[in-house]
Amino acid sequence: MNPSALTQNNRILIVDDNPSIHEDIRKILNGPERPSEALGSAKALLFGDEVPESDETQFEIESAHQGKEGLEMVQRAIEAGRPYALAFVDVRMPPGWDGVETISHIWKTYPALQVVICTAYSDYSWAEMIRQIGKSDSLVILKKPFDNIEVLQLAHALTEKWRLGQKVKNRLNDLDLAVSQRTTELESANQKLKQEISERMQVERALRLSEERFSMAFKASPIPLAIQLLRQEKFVDANQGFQQLTGYSVTELVGRTPMELEIWSDADENRAMFEKLRQHLSVRNLPRRLRAKNGQTREILLSVELFELDGEPLLLIIAQDITEQMALESQLRQAQKMEAVGQLAAGVAHDFNNILTVIQGHSTLLLAGRSPDSSERKPLQTIVAAAERAGKLVRQLLTFSRKQFVKMSPMDIANTLNAIAEMLPRVLPENITVTINAGSDLPQINADAGMMEQMLMNLAVNARDAMPSGGRVLITAALQEISPERAGKNQDARPGQFLCLSVADNGCGMPPEVLAHIFEPFFTTKPIGKGTGLGLATVYGIAKQHEGWAEVESQTGQGSTFRIFIPICNSDHAVEPDQSIAEPMRRGTETILVVEDEGAVRDYVAEVLTAHGYQTIVAESGPQALERFAQHPGKIHLLLTDMVMPGGLSGRQLGEHLLAQDPSLKVIYSSGYSPGMAGRDVAVLRDKHFLPKPYRPANLLGALRRCLDGPVS
Repeated sequence: MNPSALTQNNRILIVDDNPSIHEDIRKILNGPERPSEALGSAKALLFGDEVPESDETQFEIESAHQGKEGLEMVQRAIEAGRPYALAFVDVRMPPGWDGVETISHIWKTYPALQVVICTAYSDYSWAEMIRQIGKSDSLVILKKPFDNIEVLQLAHALTEKWRLGQKVKNRLNDLDLAVSQRTTELESANQKLKQEISERMQVERALRLSEERFSMAFKASPIPLAIQLLRQEKFVDANQGFQQLTGYSVTELVGRTPMELEIWSDADENRAMFEKLRQHLSVRNLPRRLRAKNGQTREILLSVELFELDGEPLLLIIAQDITEQMALESQLRQAQKMEAVGQLAAGVAHDFNNILTVIQGHSTLLLAGRSPDSSERKPLQTIVAAAERAGKLVRQLLTFSRKQFVKMSPMDIANTLNAIAEMLPRVLPENITVTINAGSDLPQINADAGMMEQMLMNLAVNARDAMPSGGRVLITAALQEISPERAGKNQDARPGQFLCLSVADNGCGMPPEVLAHIFEPFFTTKPIGKGTGLGLATVYGIAKQHEGWAEVESQTGQGSTFRIFIPICNSDHAVEPDQSIAEPMRRGTETILVVEDEGAVRDYVAEVLTAHGYQTIVAESGPQALERFAQHPGKIHLLLTDMVMPGGLSGRQLGEHLLAQDPSLKVIYSSGYSPGMAGRDVAVLRDKHFLPKPYRPANLLGALRRCLDGPVS
């Protein structure tokens, strides 16, 4: 392949027996939703390239519908000098080869191909795949149905990985050639010395000149390089890059072995590597962990080439530092995981809210119809209380997924801290000392005061549970300037001024394996029945919903410190309407069009409205609602519609259609999601009535009267 081809290779092969999968991947990679400049910047940071001005990548995609056909296309591409960089391969492709067999055959022909194996089933475990096709870092598993952004990121990352691999391969080949040429020169010189003693001085002079050139290239290389003796394993030289990587000067390295300096963290791997080299085998891109002089560890890709100089076998060590790259990959994976869990939590919360609307509504109706001395009153009160607790749990899920309805307004954190100071004695035992420090003249933040209190209380309770024998809790609030350097160390952070809320304790602390999951919902280290696992997940969700982020530092036995960063206030803030918790049952005679796809919720609403004098017309989808409206021209006073419905017509779109026909129509939107879950539909709710689920009959009737009695928008 010519050098220019290594600049970029966007050739992708799709091997799948389902034509729709081919079309889906083509649309994702080359459709109207092109990768954003932010993705291009993230890609550049990931691979150490310059940040592109604009990401206009166009993938060259070809299709095969069976494994043998895919193998033939790979062979033809190689023969044409235009190999594929990446292949998406389906696991199941009856008849003929399945995905694993196809990959095995393709890699025998072209092992450099990056492969994404697509599956919706568990046909093979990872161990079974490894046994059949061998261990490889060029294989990624993608579960169906796949996310568009995930497919885009895989396509960009793996085609770039292919390019870098080819680049490294060429560099190593160049080094092989240089070493081979050098060895040939030395052998030739040695032969000439034996045959032509008279020309000794001339040959020595040429040899010194060649060595100087080699030394200059070795020293000037930006890649960390070192030379070791094969037999004694001692360093004989190291360039500036290797010295900076290890922290040792060349004088500290020369004459000593990596074992003596404890450079490699795994001694067994080091011995295995040298045994391989003594068998005259090369080492390429071996992941190793390097321990520097200051004790810090770095993740590297190690390549080692064997060569001879003056009959002495030597090793050329090439160490590529990938620590920052792996850190970025880890942060990206964590962000994707948290976003996926958040979407799942929001979906579960939506379904729960529909169920709770029915449970809470009917139990409230039944309770209202029972006398104070009725034997059925207590069980009904228990059901209502349980529904309230379930509703609180759902709100916590929505908070984590950043879909909870918030009332943002400028606020002083000092007021929240004063409220917390009054509540903490009722939550924390006497053997825990609490200190609250707040800087003077702190700027306001644009926040929901109730959520701020909930977040600090959750952190205080978490600190209490970490100190069963008592201890100290320090709560601080201070203005902090986040520099670009510090922001670069956290995927969620960004430069600027932020209010930092910190809660520190001197409790039991947490090990690294716990820290990696601390903000995930339902993750808890407490015994069964002692915690929901939503406390810190709620803290994370509140921070993200306020356009901030959460950080934690902890070590086992040394306590924990949680820091929440909230942007300081600006003039652009939203004022959200209040929701009444308890209202009187208000009657009416107007005609209401109820649009709800959940049958139980639809029946419950119709029952409540009919019982309180309203004329009720029901529909289970947007198109059916349009038909009902057309059947009763001028008779419908109010539309009560769910936001998310089947049939291709959302609640927002339905409201717009009906208001265009009758501008005097009143509209109430309702959803098990919060307004934030509806995407751009949230703009409708800024000047319209919104009734969040679950709701009691009184809340429903009160919302109807406020809307009906209010002015027309």
